[in-house]
Amino acid sequence: MMVCSCNLITDKDIKEVITSLLDEDCWQLIVPGKVYHAMQKRGRCCGCFPNVVDLIVKTTEDYHAARESQGAEVVDFIARLKTFGAAQKTEIIERRQRMGQVA
Repeated sequence: MMVCSCNLITDKDIKEVITSLLDEDCWQLIVPGKVYHAMQKRGRCCGCFPNVVDLIVKTTEDYHAARESQGAEVVDFIARLKTFGAAQKTEIIERRQRMGQVA
């Protein structure tokens, strides 16, 4: 199924990249930007990103289910994604405050 019509990327392409990233480090945080970077592509309109996030979550869950990861090892992916987003917002706010002090 076509996920990104701007770059002609299918769900199969995205799943392969996600799996290869998980093979490198199965507990890393994978976001759409990282997936596109690994494919040497750039998000253009970024309308596909919500679908890419869904594929990341599903593929990561399937990957860990296939590995039969222990319950104590399994990380709540959505919670990590929210934490990452909050950290990015905080960093942007702090950067803007520093720039305001310089000006």
